[in-house]
Amino acid sequence: MGNRLSKISTRTGDDGTTGLGDGSRTGKDSLRIHALGDVDELNSFVGLLLCEDMPAAMREQLVSIQHDLFDLGGELCIPGYQMIKDDHVARLDGLVEHYNADLPVLKEFILPAGSRAASLAHVCRTVCRRAERSIVALSAGETINPQPRQYVNRLSDLMFVLARVLNRFAGGSDVLWQHERKRG
Repeated sequence: MGNRLSKISTRTGDDGTTGLGDGSRTGKDSLRIHALGDVDELNSFVGLLLCEDMPAAMREQLVSIQHDLFDLGGELCIPGYQMIKDDHVARLDGLVEHYNADLPVLKEFILPAGSRAASLAHVCRTVCRRAERSIVALSAGETINPQPRQYVNRLSDLMFVLARVLNRFAGGSDVLWQHERKRG
């Protein structure tokens, strides 16, 4: 899969371009590089979330998701290559269903708040949505497999659900938006 880094500082990007996994070069401001950067940032925030206390099974699942995100970046880095498949998306669907099963039904909007871990899961959710928008923008001009877009769409749903689970794990609950609250 693509080129391996043997040297970190190559100076080849000094002209505003960067190398893709297939050996071609593209502008650092291209839609492909934006999408790659957003997926990389998401993976970094998942890594930060993993610094928090959480159930062991959730930790293992998030580590697996980090590997998937690295694969997703690899797919975006090599035009025409596929690494994210339907089973990756189905696994996220299963996790959303599993974690959502024991949560109370939402009757109000919730704020991205509560425990530190839950708040970080919400940051992951919002960065994931940005990565999704970048992938959609890229796919408007280039052929992209549908699974990366589907994967980040499901992952943002999962991060929302995990934030709710993590608030309960920390002994708290959802922080509800109060639309009638007096603001002063």
